[in-house]
Amino acid sequence: MNYRITDNLAGAIRLDEIPEVSYAEFYDDVTARLADERCHVAHYFALPEGGRLRFYCLLLDDAEGRVLITSHAMEYYDDTALPSLTARHAQLHPFERDIMERYGVRFDGLPWPKPLRFPFDRRDRGSSIDNYPFYTMEGRSLHEVNVGPIHAGIIEPGAFRFICNGERVLHLEIALGYQHRGVEHAFETTHNRLRQVCLAEAGGGGSTDDGRGRRRRRGPRHGLRRGRREALGARAHGRDGARTGRGARTRTHGHGHRRHGRPLDGRGLPAGAGGLRGAAHDDDQHDAGLVRQPLRQGAHPPARHRPSAHGRKGRDDPPLNGAQTARRYDEVRRDLKSSPTLLARFEQCGVVPRDEMRRIGGVGQAARASGFARDIRASHPWGVYAKQLRHEPILKRHGDVMARLMIRCREVLQSASYVDRLLASYEQKYAAVGNPCPAPDYEAPLQASSLAFGLVEGWRGETCHVVVTDAAGEIAACRIKDPSLHNWLALALAVRGEGISDFPICNKSFNLSYCGHDL
Repeated sequence: MNYRITDNLAGAIRLDEIPEVSYAEFYDDVTARLADERCHVAHYFALPEGGRLRFYCLLLDDAEGRVLITSHAMEYYDDTALPSLTARHAQLHPFERDIMERYGVRFDGLPWPKPLRFPFDRRDRGSSIDNYPFYTMEGRSLHEVNVGPIHAGIIEPGAFRFICNGERVLHLEIALGYQHRGVEHAFETTHNRLRQVCLAEAGGGGSTDDGRGRRRRRGPRHGLRRGRREALGARAHGRDGARTGRGARTRTHGHGHRRHGRPLDGRGLPAGAGGLRGAAHDDDQHDAGLVRQPLRQGAHPPARHRPSAHGRKGRDDPPLNGAQTARRYDEVRRDLKSSPTLLARFEQCGVVPRDEMRRIGGVGQAARASGFARDIRASHPWGVYAKQLRHEPILKRHGDVMARLMIRCREVLQSASYVDRLLASYEQKYAAVGNPCPAPDYEAPLQASSLAFGLVEGWRGETCHVVVTDAAGEIAACRIKDPSLHNWLALALAVRGEGISDFPICNKSFNLSYCGHDL
């Protein structure tokens, strides 16, 4: 099949340069290419073009760093059902569901023929989040547990329906779309380039987003405290022995009072060891708002909390340099790895095998924690990754909560080293000679009747933006793929077979974005 072959460094591509093939040819070729794990789909979407729909597909060749673009078309009101690619390759399910929801296109054999986002301009206005068609299972020993859509705290709404046999989760279905924000539509209806850049950055958000793309004013202290409570709040389960008696997973003896032959204190920590006490119990032990100082027995409080020479707390002390910060962060990382409480709760919990992660198109840290080396910085480098930095993905193979935690810990240190190298390069190139860093040109004209894309490795994983312009050189359509689009399904797979009490830990180990889904 014909493709327009390019890479992540190329500029816009004229629409008439993108081959258009029959759907049968498209189906056979994409099916064959996705059978090779070195290829995956960056985006697949449809756009009205006159009286028809034109479907665009961006395939990524991770081995050769190529981007393959092709298309097919059908009449806008054609009711013919297209054979579903999702039936062969599960990674296509969010794309086909989005196309079905927006334009009413039917896909024969689609395993999940359900709405995805509930946008305001969807084809079937009768479908609403209030009547979302959850899957059901029947059995005398089965019961359903519903969580959400309204959650405590400030996170956006999302519904989680568990089907359980006792405490064991058999199935989890996640329904989002309660707060569709219209980011893509806003992108298409403004001509202000700077505002479009801000909208692009609002495509993916975290749990502190208020639903309108604005970040709540929470400082680093709040984030550290909240993250600590979520990650280490499992101590309560360790105290009452909720995970005991489960064999190799807990690695406990008796009823959880010993770990590797060492007695445990009332907090689930080895008696006489304080490896996590500073991180787990002292809310105010921060160093420059970046890392937490672990307090061992006999250790002094951090410098910022010691009285200064003037009799005040040392809040005006000079900040830590990069080496000191990295050293103290690494201490915390080592303490986490040696904590019996965390090991008992995190190891072998929420496992997603490599083959499953590949099948669903998992991306980012979640994929790399399962041993699947998917990283745009290495496969399709751009910017400094193409010129100054040679990125080596960090991999774990276990695919559990502990692997996902360790991937994050190691990538923080890796990113810090990149920042140091880039700052040194900046000083040589700009600061030393007094030349300012060049500012972006927000007034540059766009190429007419063209398609442009951007692929970056966000902190959650692969992010893809596609923009299509009209004949006047204005943005006619914008399509955004957030990494959470694939990884929500990974979360659903991670909790299968686990106790329902393990869901909060599994959920936060992925740390997915509601905002990135509800575009």
